[in-house]
Amino acid sequence: MPRSVEEEVDLLRKDLRRHNRLYYVESAPVISDLEFDNLLKRLERLEKDHPHLDVPDSPTHKVGGEPIEGFKTVQHRLPMLSIDNVYNEESVLEFDQRLRKLAEIDELEYTVEYKIDGVALALIYENGTLVQGLTRGDGRNGDDITHNARTVGGVPLRLECENPPELLEVRGEAYISNSDFAQLNGDQASKGLEAFKNTRNTTSGALKLLDPKLCAARKIRFLAHGIGAHEGTNINTHVEYLDRLKVWGIPPTPHVESRKGIEPALQLCHELMENIHSLNFEVDGLVIKINQFSLRDELGNTSKSPRWLIAYKWERYEAISKIEAIEIQVGKTGTLTPVAHLTPVDIAGTTVSRSSLHNRDEIERLGVMIGDQVVVEKAGKIIPHVVRVEKHLRDGSEEAFPFPTSCPECGVDVAQDEGGVYIRCLNQTCPAQLREGLRYFASRSAMDIDGMGIKVIEQLIDANLLSSFSEIYHLKDHREELLNLDRKGEKSVDKLLKGIEASKSRPLWRLLTALNIRFVGRTNSRLLEKKFGTMDLIAEQTEEALANVDEIGPITAKSVYNFFRSEFGKNMITEFRESGLNFGTPLPEPTEDETEATESLLSNLKFVITGTLKHHTRDEIKEMILQHGGKVSSSISKNTNYLIAGEKAGSKLTKAKELGVEVIDENQFLETVRVSDK
Repeated sequence: MPRSVEEEVDLLRKDLRRHNRLYYVESAPVISDLEFDNLLKRLERLEKDHPHLDVPDSPTHKVGGEPIEGFKTVQHRLPMLSIDNVYNEESVLEFDQRLRKLAEIDELEYTVEYKIDGVALALIYENGTLVQGLTRGDGRNGDDITHNARTVGGVPLRLECENPPELLEVRGEAYISNSDFAQLNGDQASKGLEAFKNTRNTTSGALKLLDPKLCAARKIRFLAHGIGAHEGTNINTHVEYLDRLKVWGIPPTPHVESRKGIEPALQLCHELMENIHSLNFEVDGLVIKINQFSLRDELGNTSKSPRWLIAYKWERYEAISKIEAIEIQVGKTGTLTPVAHLTPVDIAGTTVSRSSLHNRDEIERLGVMIGDQVVVEKAGKIIPHVVRVEKHLRDGSEEAFPFPTSCPECGVDVAQDEGGVYIRCLNQTCPAQLREGLRYFASRSAMDIDGMGIKVIEQLIDANLLSSFSEIYHLKDHREELLNLDRKGEKSVDKLLKGIEASKSRPLWRLLTALNIRFVGRTNSRLLEKKFGTMDLIAEQTEEALANVDEIGPITAKSVYNFFRSEFGKNMITEFRESGLNFGTPLPEPTEDETEATESLLSNLKFVITGTLKHHTRDEIKEMILQHGGKVSSSISKNTNYLIAGEKAGSKLTKAKELGVEVIDENQFLETVRVSDK
């Protein structure tokens, strides 16, 4: 039965709002840009033919409107204050110490989020309808750019809720994504026009255009990160606020999480830094905020900045280089990682000639081709990564990179992780997996086999002396063959065999780490050993029992469970048992009286290690601390119990003295451990 015009208009608006949400909020579009444009054009025609059906918040008005004559300056309902910046962990810890003193609270809850390098924008909604968009201006007054704010992707003209708040000022960042910026410059080049310089300046310039259609052509987007004036919201925390915005149709800054305590918050900072390469927008730091709104109000502001947040920033350096080739590296778990070989370029005093492209999706997102000129960024301590392709510099000689459908090392078909982005070789006997797995097995992070570096491993593989992990422990039967290897003298061979023999007595957690089970690193290995005691008991556990171990979780549990039930895993464990490796010690059944007595002298003590040590590496000292129940931090705070200081201790020693933290040397620590072992 044919629909009425009213019904079709209503359906088109619902569809367009849904697709806008899927595109900007969920990042999961289900139709192409062309299909979206066709729906929008159909609605425009119907509204033009039936003016009485047109409404101010129709999707057609996202890019409509006439040019304005000039900008009006408007006073902000609440000032848009600046943020204090810090550039190191010590300053972050000082920030936490200052807040805990002001709030008289021992442990604060923080959120950590990316600091987007864009243009600050405030969106004012009254009873759910967008009524105004303002720039930051001088913080007290901003320019009214409502005509352009309506064109920004991720800015709904009306909130998606039945009972919207009376007033809601959403603060966030307007930006141009790296992929859109590359396309914009490609379009500029095709028209013979000069390329835009950078995303931030292009965004700022677009928002100041008088014609909203020209602004819309710049493809500006919006991510929310803050709240201004509001009435009738009934929201208590920052995380809750961002979740609510997403429901209402406004995209929040991605990957925002909360942590109790500054050390867990700093750990989250490190995790977010490592993930920067996956972002489609530029960032220049992280923002650490108090999560609870009530505590924010209590802490208040200084004359220029809120006391309850801080920007943890880093210096960014960029350069343009050419992708000369792309090669695939196969990792220890079979992951196929594309690596770009670049024309060497100096970035912040470092010569960069390689950059990981991470996975197939990353290549597609960036639109990378062999021969492309790309922007490479180095930010702080972050590994250099490709930000975007300079498509306007293409000359037609570039070639697409065909991601392999089979392993380049063994020829076996590859498959993508279920629900993930990584593509793996499924052959557990793949030479590349064996080589990288052996390297990891023998490394200091795992079995710590002295004399077994990657060059030795490659020689052993080439000589057919090593085709599995367990064959490491049969090398003692091939001493003559080892002596015949290139550059292998008797002293070197004896060192290797001695290192292999010593590794048999390594603690169980090291063997668990070395098994190369997905998601099981040193931390999870320790947790499993502490909970179950022996390899056999771990292998017997159900998936549910493994998932119930604190901090393990269902994904890791499934990986561990599957490993011990696979033929590959069963054979490996059998062979290691026959070779006499340490499979752990059964845990005693503790009594109530014994529970206190079994605690180590280092239990609940927090250590920081600095300077050059004489007898052990920092990692070795760290292992001793963890084995004896202590904790290790990278930064000094008043909660630090001891600083272990070697030669050239530097700023951490100064900081420890300022905070009254006890300083000990390596020998004093080792004596403490010996007392603890008695």
